Amino acid sequence: MVVFVTGQAAAGSSVTFKSEKETFKLELLVDGLDHPWGMVFLPDDSLLITEREKGLKLYRDKNLHDISLDNFPKVRTRGQGGLLDITIHPAFKQTRLVYFTYSHPLKKGSTTALAQARLVDQKLLDPQTIFIAETGSATSRHYGSRIRFDPDGHLFMTIGDRGNRHNAQKLNSHAGKVLRLNDQGQSAADNPFAQTGKALPEIYSYGHRNPQGLTQHPLTGEMWVSEHGPRGGDEINQIQAGANYGWPVITYGKEYIGGTIGEGTHHPEMQQPIHQWTPSIAPAGITFYSGVAFPNWQGNLFTTALKFKLLVRQELQDGKIVHEERLLEEEVGRIRAIEQGPDDFLYILTDTNNGALYRLRPPNL
Repeated sequence: MVVFVTGQAAAGSSVTFKSEKETFKLELLVDGLDHPWGMVFLPDDSLLITEREKGLKLYRDKNLHDISLDNFPKVRTRGQGGLLDITIHPAFKQTRLVYFTYSHPLKKGSTTALAQARLVDQKLLDPQTIFIAETGSATSRHYGSRIRFDPDGHLFMTIGDRGNRHNAQKLNSHAGKVLRLNDQGQSAADNPFAQTGKALPEIYSYGHRNPQGLTQHPLTGEMWVSEHGPRGGDEINQIQAGANYGWPVITYGKEYIGGTIGEGTHHPEMQQPIHQWTPSIAPAGITFYSGVAFPNWQGNLFTTALKFKLLVRQELQDGKIVHEERLLEEEVGRIRAIEQGPDDFLYILTDTNNGALYRLRPPNL
């Protein structure tokens, strides 16, 4: 539980909180963002931020700059769709490549897609779509869409079940999956289903509902995801090659109108979550803290929550979550994304039509 200490939550000001393990100052860096969804730091410590209604901002030297998307592929901005996550190539200084996920329009509905472009002098050059997920949907929900590179240069990409839960168990559909691609949007050669009949080769794991958080464990190198359950059953999962995470056969959640889903909570051939929340918190962005600014938070997992409008801090021991603390509850609104900055501070985005970028830092720095 956080305790208010001092300050006032206004633009350009800060508020200090005392948590169980650290005291931190919450700074409002900038507001006026239109449903910001993803962010990535550049080598010069500036920050690229996506806005769901097809906007791209550069935060540099305490100012926001617009990046033109005039030549960007067409984006379907309905429901949960729009311009979503963003990351940069591991060799960005040489390639200048930026990667985006977005909702790609089809003749009937939309699907999740991956685009890349070169960022030169605050301009996007040569934007192109390099991957389009199989299995579109007339619905405008459950796009997933988090992307992260691993140290080997593989791009992991999450895709939700697109509102059709049975997609998640079908290996001929990208929906409800975690994908593993190369930097050109093609399947990684050693993916678990690359040589498996009619299975799509890009699939790395399956049985996911709507994973909107993706991060890499700083010690093991494994990818972890957060995903939305239905009514309860939000999950944190540790991703393993070829593993089935159960949705909709097993889940801790229930139908929105009540009633059970699937066969229960366990199946011998399906993975259990590292953690589940019932009632739902609506988890989105996640990150492990590995910096030195908050020494008592090192190794902790941070998860943003949309429904309960808070930030969850979890302590781990032997790969299991052993303690949870809830921060910033009802303080800033729906928290969509979180990243650790090059300064070892934590940065969060709030998802509203007047969204904001905040920074958590020690009060003495």
